[in-house]
Amino acid sequence: MTVTRRFRSLAACLLLSVAFPLGAADAPARKRISIDDLEKLVRVSSPRISPDGKSIAVVVTRADFAKNKWIPELDLVDVATGALRPLTHDRKGVSHPRWSPSGDRLAFLAVDGAGKDAQTQIFVLPMAGGEAQRVTNAPSGVQHFAWRPDGKAFAFAAEDERPNKAEIEKGNDLFEVGSDSLYVSEAPMPVHIWLVPAEGGEAKRLTSGAWSLPEALPPSPPSSPLSWSPDGKSIAFVRVETPHSGDSDAATVRVLDVETGAIRAVTGKPQFEGFPVFSPDGTKLSYWCPRDRDPNNVNDVYVTPAAGGEGTNLTKRIDRCFYASVWTPDGKALIVGGNDGTRTSIWRAPLDGPATRLDLGDVIPAWSFFVDVSVGADGAIAFVGSQPNRPGELWWMASASSAPKRLTDLNAEIAGRDFGKVEAFTWKGPDGFEEDGVVVLPPGLAPGAKVPLVLFIHGGPQAASTVAFSSAAHLFAAQGWAVFSPNYRGSDNRGNAYQRAIFNDAGDGPGRDVLAGVDALVKKGFVDPSRIAVSGWSYGGYMTSWLIGHDTRWKAAVAGAPVTDLADQYAFSDGNIQMRYGLKGNATPFSPGGDALYRAQSPITYATRAKTPTLILADTGDFRVPYTQAFKLFRALKEAGVETSFVAIPVGGHFPGDPVRSREVFRRWVDWLAPRLK
Repeated sequence: MTVTRRFRSLAACLLLSVAFPLGAADAPARKRISIDDLEKLVRVSSPRISPDGKSIAVVVTRADFAKNKWIPELDLVDVATGALRPLTHDRKGVSHPRWSPSGDRLAFLAVDGAGKDAQTQIFVLPMAGGEAQRVTNAPSGVQHFAWRPDGKAFAFAAEDERPNKAEIEKGNDLFEVGSDSLYVSEAPMPVHIWLVPAEGGEAKRLTSGAWSLPEALPPSPPSSPLSWSPDGKSIAFVRVETPHSGDSDAATVRVLDVETGAIRAVTGKPQFEGFPVFSPDGTKLSYWCPRDRDPNNVNDVYVTPAAGGEGTNLTKRIDRCFYASVWTPDGKALIVGGNDGTRTSIWRAPLDGPATRLDLGDVIPAWSFFVDVSVGADGAIAFVGSQPNRPGELWWMASASSAPKRLTDLNAEIAGRDFGKVEAFTWKGPDGFEEDGVVVLPPGLAPGAKVPLVLFIHGGPQAASTVAFSSAAHLFAAQGWAVFSPNYRGSDNRGNAYQRAIFNDAGDGPGRDVLAGVDALVKKGFVDPSRIAVSGWSYGGYMTSWLIGHDTRWKAAVAGAPVTDLADQYAFSDGNIQMRYGLKGNATPFSPGGDALYRAQSPITYATRAKTPTLILADTGDFRVPYTQAFKLFRALKEAGVETSFVAIPVGGHFPGDPVRSREVFRRWVDWLAPRLK
């Protein structure tokens, strides 16, 4: 769940657009994916094309289950041959590779130090040979950085040190709470911009004050980057008025004069701006902003003169929600990306003409509230992408009109498993909506067979299920179940009207969308309607909790990190008071009439109607969906006499961040559903 939203009544007309071939494969039987295969999955991320275009730096992460750690390394991939060369060894927390302007050095972030002194710092690796050298000594660590265009310095973002650090160490650690998460354990400190020579040395503070640069807590886009003007005299960044997470809506694009320290606003507007980037010639800035400055709307990419002004909406005509914007080398267009039906797509959006969707074939760029695309000096494009039956790999395109070429095969073993068909599925939903989702069939589904159906509902709600590789969906399908991942109003894949239709309608409208999709799928004939389960995480957990209180067809349910009480979400989550944007009149639980709105749209209100055996999963330190809400669902189901189990995961974060607990979540998921879907 990112920012919670919206509710309605019932009517459905069903129309199907996809036929599923149900014949079993003639090829020899192969091994199906299993829980143990999760140990073998390799993550690929953060591609960056070198200035000469001959190689791509990328982070490759493997799981070490014995030590319960993710082990990242920085690798170099040769574009011509696909040959892969490791650049780092035994470095903790490697991330954020960035080439020097001349390509002679590669900078990255890594953790240095031990115990409480361990912090993320900038390292620089000479490409001609030699060890990486640490550049920074930021006491609170470096969050992100950018090379100055002359390659002689870095601008970086770092949290301020606590002025009362000595007193805190003595136990005088009381602090004042603001718009923070229930789990905040110390006062959040502002993040500011510093300058450090590329060879290391004393860092110079460039900004200060009670205001802050934004910090990102996953799942969400990364923090807005620092962007240098080509002449090296200015830095574009985003300012938020306080470091408290619930105040992050007050985000505005600013430009810093590095020499004088003067800061100026760009648009003059007070909210919702992010990701400013100077054009190659320095005359323009691109930035993100929700359409009409309404956070219920899609995120658009705007372009404005660098001197200032609100600018022009570059992506409105595409009518999708965008999470990528990279200038082309000639400055005449931006490469933009976002969810698009049951795909994630990339477009070339010129400043003076219609956008063109890139032809990616069956390759789906990786999406996690961000599409990480690298554009080379010659217009080449690199990204991490998956195919329906192949996990993520590094892909490269010689130009925006070229076919994508896969450069790595790091997940070859998993790609060789026996997978069922992955199909887009559409139906006519209630209230006139054309709706879609993804179905993963069990491997070797025989003609005429009827199998159980498991709903695997995405979070967000501003997200989407696509035909990209899903290890969870394939794991469920390997049990002999069909898996349905429906999109619903509020999803970000079908344009602005569909996304904002969840406003003041958090559960009822989306619930009817999902039920209409299930009914449509059952009519295809391969689903056993007496064996249907519903499940999801975050907003998917919200939808699961909502659906078990509004329909009794389910044989089993798994509610992960479930939002069950919107008042708790308003009071305790990291987004907290921003919940008000999703309800009529910007209502809060404490405003006149607000309590009734929040109760009507909270699954806990209807939990005593539930009959479905339900497994509840939640992290004990989840800042995004505090697990007070999981407790409420557990208590309500218990009192209603419903078979239920509540499994707590004793970690912080919105989903367990380590390999062992991540695997255990899906083991529990499968073990709960399996006996109930026999």
